Amino acid sequence: MISILNPEDSLERQNEKLLQISAALMRRVEQDTERSGLAYIQFERAAMLEDEVRSRTRDLERTLDLLHESNARLAEANAATEQARTDLTDAIETVSEGFALFSPDDKLVLSNSRFCQQMLDVADELHPGLSFVDYVQLVSESRFLDLPDGQNPSDWAKRRVSRHRDKSVMFNVRLIWDRWLQVSEHRTNNGGTVILQTDIMRIEREARRKLIDKQARMVRATLDHLNQGVCIFDRNARLAGWNRKVGTLLSVPATRFRIGAGFHQLLDRLSDDIRFEGGVTRKDLVSWIAQTADRPPLSFEIRSGDSMTLAVFCQEMPDHGFVISFTDVSAEREAARALFDANELLEQRVLDRTLDLEDALAAAERANASKSRFVAAASHDLLQPLSAAKLYVSALDGPTRTSSDKAIIRKAESALSSVEQIIDALLDISRLEAGKASFDVAPVPLMDVLTPLQSEMAPLAKTKGLDFKMVPSSALIQSDAAFLRRILRNLISNAIRYTDAGKVLVGARRHGRSIRVEVWDTGPGLAEEDQDLIFKEFSRLDTRASASEGLGLGLAIVERACARLGHPLGLWSEVNRGSGFFVSLPLADGHGERPRTDPPRSGAASLEQIGLIVLLVDNDLEFRRALSLLMERWGVSVLDAENGAEALSLLEAIQICPDAVLIDQQLGCEQTGLDLLKDLRERYPRFPAAIVSANRSSALRQACQDADVPLINKPIVPQRLESFLMNAAEVLRG
Repeated sequence: MISILNPEDSLERQNEKLLQISAALMRRVEQDTERSGLAYIQFERAAMLEDEVRSRTRDLERTLDLLHESNARLAEANAATEQARTDLTDAIETVSEGFALFSPDDKLVLSNSRFCQQMLDVADELHPGLSFVDYVQLVSESRFLDLPDGQNPSDWAKRRVSRHRDKSVMFNVRLIWDRWLQVSEHRTNNGGTVILQTDIMRIEREARRKLIDKQARMVRATLDHLNQGVCIFDRNARLAGWNRKVGTLLSVPATRFRIGAGFHQLLDRLSDDIRFEGGVTRKDLVSWIAQTADRPPLSFEIRSGDSMTLAVFCQEMPDHGFVISFTDVSAEREAARALFDANELLEQRVLDRTLDLEDALAAAERANASKSRFVAAASHDLLQPLSAAKLYVSALDGPTRTSSDKAIIRKAESALSSVEQIIDALLDISRLEAGKASFDVAPVPLMDVLTPLQSEMAPLAKTKGLDFKMVPSSALIQSDAAFLRRILRNLISNAIRYTDAGKVLVGARRHGRSIRVEVWDTGPGLAEEDQDLIFKEFSRLDTRASASEGLGLGLAIVERACARLGHPLGLWSEVNRGSGFFVSLPLADGHGERPRTDPPRSGAASLEQIGLIVLLVDNDLEFRRALSLLMERWGVSVLDAENGAEALSLLEAIQICPDAVLIDQQLGCEQTGLDLLKDLRERYPRFPAAIVSANRSSALRQACQDADVPLINKPIVPQRLESFLMNAAEVLRG
């Protein structure tokens, strides 16, 4: 069917044509009514056309409705787009960096106000649609751009455009006035370009401001945490900081403290009852504040009323400001005053008691002297008739006497000998206590003392069925021969007396620079709580012993004589196993010279007299402390260091060459003890040295021998260390 309408016309145009056609047809029908057949046909066609017009009209109306709905949706989409664009613009405007977006065809889409804001001559030229090349050209010609040496704007622009081809670009641009921009360029998914410009100076300023704010908060928190009142003033003596405690201590309301308040304003607000002490007045404090620099620290106290005392300390800061701290020392000062009053009272009481004790001591000394004189006189007077009685008893003995008479005479002689021994012991005790015992200290061969005792004691041991043995010794010792013989006689006779079975052994062994005489027995032994008791006068643990067996004075005499001669006395004993007594004697020099009249002293005392200075290098702190304490008890001055560097620095600082050096082989670093010793001898060539180590390998022993240095193994035996120090002392004196 051929349509009389053009399908490409719009609905309005088609409707208009249909109306015109309908009108024409109606006119034609009206004008040509005589045509009977044709009229009806035309009418019929007109009706059909009218139906088609109505249908097309309804379609047109539906199309219009759809068009209006599409227009409404398009308007909403445009509004949403505009809103999104506005939001995007607002969003990039809030970015703290310069932001610009270029389209895939390198046209500027949008930018924020911070983009190129450092280049005022470029910022005004930025507008949407600007090409990337033009943007680069504007930047290269900006008077705010500080081009690198040897580059002109054209070269810079070419280089910048060439880098634009990279997917990601980041570089720094230098501006005038020593400012820098960091430019980062990135591609978007659709091929566009995003450029970010970061003001480096601004970031640094913000970071510095944040750091300052953080530090200020930390300082504030620290000040408030302190138990002291603190005020901080700047170089113009204006308040810059404080804590809450200062207001409490000074009784000043917190509202009076404010930033910038002058020092004099705060000083004037202090209560009038505050008194300055410690030799400092208000005027002195004001004068100290008035100084502009080089203020020395100022310390004094102020008192508020009768109960509060504040310790004040003023200190200048590097920027010539100053800090004043206030510490409540009321409790300490009150305690000090109470302690002073108590000391005054105690000193008076001590003085009174001292006077009483002096009187009592004088009375005791007079009584003791009287006792000693009485014992000496009585003993002397008793010895005379006792000697006569012994002569008379001896005269009674003869060949005419019966065996029973001779037994009685021998018992009488034994009893008289026991009484004589007791009197001799009393005389010895009295002389030793009175300090009137005289000693003839000289070099003595030890066997000259031991041989007579062997002849004297062997029969007594044989009588009891004991195995008595004395080991010979070739030692030459320093002592009083008579008193030493009496000391050893008492020890040997005690061992024989209290040993019922077994043996008694007497011998000597070297012990460093001394020799120790030892008396061993297999007697009953002594309990630990009884070992101090046996050296007291008239003390005997064997209660069954008779008076003829002694009054318990032998060991008392031994202890006092050893103390006066300077011979250390020792004891080892165990119940049911036996006992051992030891007397340490100094060795003579072998030439027979007579020593000084003072009693010889032990090795430690000799070291104290010499006053050695020893350098100790060991990386173990506890070992250094223990060894230093031991040597200091001997009178040795110790310089200790952890490693070689510290040791060398210490010696250079004090400018002292040590008398001896003890170095640990393992110093905990690459340097060994032998390495450090080599460095020390290059600087200080003359001093005795020893290597200390727990390493017992033959390699270390050989290395020490090659270095001509002794090796002292850990754990250190005190006698071995003492021997080394004594040898060092000999080198120092030689």
